[in-house]
Amino acid sequence: MNDAVPPPGSAPRAEHAAPTADDDALRATPEYAPAAPAPLDVPRTPTGNAEVDARLERLADADHLTTDGHAEVYEDVHRGLRDALTALDARPGPPGPPPTPTHRQGS
Repeated sequence: MNDAVPPPGSAPRAEHAAPTADDDALRATPEYAPAAPAPLDVPRTPTGNAEVDARLERLADADHLTTDGHAEVYEDVHRGLRDALTALDARPGPPGPPPTPTHRQGS
């Protein structure tokens, strides 16, 4: 039994029919083979913040994955960068001005 699917628009061929020129053309066509993952070689300029730079370097991991694997890397990097920014907000800043004394009149 032949499990091959005929190309769209062609009539089904009997299993024992003689080969045709169309059959030869189909055999000569290379099978679909997507290209292997290739690095994008996008430059990553260091920021000077070790935590942020480490997260940005993680983007290079996507260079060796197929497209469907990129989302996991991007989400991980995004989460790490968001955490780094949140940590900046949580750090105590310089001390504010001293409180001004309140004076009550009539005391």
